[in-house]
Amino acid sequence: MASDRRIFHNNEACPVRNVVAQIGDKWSLLILFALTDGAERFNALKSRIEGISQRMLTQTLRDLEREGYVDRTVYPEVPVRVEYALTEMGRDIVKPLYELVVWADKHQPKIEQARKIYDKKVSST
Repeated sequence: MASDRRIFHNNEACPVRNVVAQIGDKWSLLILFALTDGAERFNALKSRIEGISQRMLTQTLRDLEREGYVDRTVYPEVPVRVEYALTEMGRDIVKPLYELVVWADKHQPKIEQARKIYDKKVSST
């Protein structure tokens, strides 16, 4: 009898693995949520996301653009102005992710308590 459980293959054909790998990193969600307020310039994003380096912001924005979540627009001005904005797909993915943020806010005290209990248990063995 074959199992009805889903297999998550370790290859490019696994949509769950591909999406989660990109948006589940340390910075992507924060950038996506910052862009829900509208288009932003690089330095404005950097100032809103504490702790992110210039190099990491650049790389993450490129990755999000490659995946189709973010648009990069260059305005031919002096100096050149560059803005980042969510694409339609970026706006779509933020909607269910917002539920995760709400859940995290609601459960943060329980998570912290569980961590303390676990750490105490592990340190006493």
